[in-house]
Amino acid sequence: MNSTFAVPAVALVVVATVLVGAFGLRISRTTSDFYVASRTVGPRLNAAAISGEYLSAASFLGVAGLVLVQGPDMLWYPVGYTAGYLVLLLFVAAPLRRSGAYTLPDFAEARLASQAVRRLAGAFVVGVGWLYLLPQLQGAGLTLTVLTGAPDSLGGLIVAVVVTATVAAGGMRSITFVQAFQYWLKLTALLVPALFLVLAWQGDGAPRSAFDEPATFREQRAVRVDDTLYLRLERPLTVTVHGTVDGHPYEDAVLRLPAGTHHIERGTRLAFAAGTAVPTADRGSNGGMSTSLAAGREERPLYATYGLILATFLGTMGLPHVVVRFYTSPHGVAARRTTIAVLALVGAFYLLPPVYGALGRLYAPELALSGDADAAVLLLPDRVIGGLGGDLLGALVAGGAFAAFLSTASGLTMAVAGVLTQDVLPTRGVRHFRLGTGLAMAVPFAASLLVGGLPVADAVGLAFAVSASSFCPLLVLGIWWRRLTPPGAAAGMLVGGGSAFAAVAATMAGFPGNGGLHALLAWPALWSVPLGFLTMILVSLATPGRVPAGTAAILARFHLPEELSAHELRAAEATA
Repeated sequence: MNSTFAVPAVALVVVATVLVGAFGLRISRTTSDFYVASRTVGPRLNAAAISGEYLSAASFLGVAGLVLVQGPDMLWYPVGYTAGYLVLLLFVAAPLRRSGAYTLPDFAEARLASQAVRRLAGAFVVGVGWLYLLPQLQGAGLTLTVLTGAPDSLGGLIVAVVVTATVAAGGMRSITFVQAFQYWLKLTALLVPALFLVLAWQGDGAPRSAFDEPATFREQRAVRVDDTLYLRLERPLTVTVHGTVDGHPYEDAVLRLPAGTHHIERGTRLAFAAGTAVPTADRGSNGGMSTSLAAGREERPLYATYGLILATFLGTMGLPHVVVRFYTSPHGVAARRTTIAVLALVGAFYLLPPVYGALGRLYAPELALSGDADAAVLLLPDRVIGGLGGDLLGALVAGGAFAAFLSTASGLTMAVAGVLTQDVLPTRGVRHFRLGTGLAMAVPFAASLLVGGLPVADAVGLAFAVSASSFCPLLVLGIWWRRLTPPGAAAGMLVGGGSAFAAVAATMAGFPGNGGLHALLAWPALWSVPLGFLTMILVSLATPGRVPAGTAAILARFHLPEELSAHELRAAEATA
């Protein structure tokens, strides 16, 4: 990819982010401005801001990469990411705003009057936030490496510095404008190149049936293997090898590999003839981290699909950077209108990444072997169109990708910093919020330097599973069930969220590598979400004396319109 235009495009996005954030800084004055923008953000601006921070590296790069590698089955990712807002609209949006909370731990304390539950909710907010931040930083590193060949850590460092400065300077008021601007930038950065790519494909005569068939090389292609891998062949394959295969060195030798699994050493170059089906690559582990969930999907496809659906449908309501934005709405009606607008904006965006994934199966199938499938969006303009037009469109895509990392990282850092300031640091206030911002970014950035990573969409999917297993039961039962008790809420979060987090840790560590247990751990939502709900209900029923006093009044505030008279509110409190 030509970096002549792409690097200035990324630099321009960074500068624009700083300038838009500076505008928000000028009107950020109070603590309420920093935490919830003084609850004055209207539905249209808030919807654009939510969409901007929600459409992360997984949306911009990861969905296309998964469609490229594994085909149309991966369309469940964008469907689930969008449908999660429908669940949020139906069950959570307006009551959550009426709670008057600043953060999820605030909601837990307001509903259950328990400092212990508040601290536990805070721990899960920080854990989910850091788990979600990690792929944003790694995606930024991948983008800058593809553009310039720079070290993987440089892109993450740029995102970390810009986001920390923007959030620390202006808080929620500042990043609201930044994220709204970045949504429209990301939509433009995918839509305009997609139109040209589709037109080029239509005029290229490429086969239309290739999208739902195994990816094949349309022309002779050489692939350099950057990390040791295993090729799993269902039928014999003829390939030209320069490097080491199955322990034997070769120099530009033509080999006919039999069906089965073959070990390919790092640095080996494989040349494939036109029309050859792209073989399946299994990387096993990389620096202690599993690099793909593809094997588990192949072994238990139905289970994996339902696990993904449940995680994405229910995980959205517990994502800390999404939930915190609903606290900025003026009232519950505005929160509902915001959610409807978000459904439209997010749904429109998610029409585009699958187009890049499908075209990637035609024009860049070797990315499935090289381990760079997430780079398909960045490389397609040059691969399909080429010349000056391809360079300019590639620069636009690169700028949009960096906007994705910056906007999502801003929201996550804001959410984690709010919890750290409220519940960890000894005192509160704007100065300590800025200290919390630095801490919120420092930990995931250090982790991104120390470990490898899953494909970004897979990594984000794991964060959704933890969120669905911990916060979904807390929010749904806390809003709709008056018999919930503090011990029940704590036990449900620990059992549901804790088991999902343990499963995620095992998956990221590459244990076990295959089999039925691997599928259970790789997609834990199918059992961890019901486990969280069941534990929360049973423990609450076993501790009926621990239902907080005034629960009826609290639930009335959640569900009754804000215009309700003070007399009616007092009547609700009197019946508590």
